[in-house]
Amino acid sequence: MIDVQDLGFRYGENRVFRDVSFSLAAGKIAAILGPNGRGKTTLLKSVVGLLKPDTGTASLGGRLGYVAQRAEIAFAYKVIDIVVMGRAAHVGMFRAPGPKDYQHARNALSLLGLSGFAEQHFNRLSGGERQLVMIARALASECQVLILDEPASALDFRNQDLVLSTLRRLAEDLGLAILMTTHFPQHAAHIADYALLLQSADDAQWGSSEEMLSEEKLELLFGLPVEKVQVQRGDKTHSGILPLFS
Repeated sequence: MIDVQDLGFRYGENRVFRDVSFSLAAGKIAAILGPNGRGKTTLLKSVVGLLKPDTGTASLGGRLGYVAQRAEIAFAYKVIDIVVMGRAAHVGMFRAPGPKDYQHARNALSLLGLSGFAEQHFNRLSGGERQLVMIARALASECQVLILDEPASALDFRNQDLVLSTLRRLAEDLGLAILMTTHFPQHAAHIADYALLLQSADDAQWGSSEEMLSEEKLELLFGLPVEKVQVQRGDKTHSGILPLFS
């Protein structure tokens, strides 16, 4: 569903990344990790076509749904109107959304457990609720590929789990191919099947999450030691990744 081959990008003389290659199938999730300024968002925008790479190719085997890092809406739109905006490609130029488009929007809200928010004003929602609404807007487009920039970075613990667990469910239930960026290895460990580590402009490493999210690789990526731990709670064992701050 997502195929990236030898992708490279530069701003003037500043090389951001080169020779990035990976493929992601339907129903799978991949996370792009790296420190601030390493080029995660630039890579994501190159994949979706918002930026033009100077080398390589990126192709999407299905309709794209894209969720940017921050959901800033200037006007006091209702949630249902925000979500129906995802139908733009189906509505066409100079036409208003019809009953079918609003039904798709309501179906997307229902899928995410947001039906009760349809008539509320978007700007009055919590951060986690807003993020889910933007995901619903992407789903209303009938996308097969969902790409998200830092979907849970600004959220509290509960809303992080809500958004990430929702993404895992969408991949499994709808067969979406999901690509996301994150600063947090724990987010990738929670839901991602694969990880891409942007170690440097000349070093991008792709592989299974189990392989990529090792203590050694993460220490090299972020410049401080980490420890993988397991916590027993009731009859469940939970895994975690802890930074060992100095």
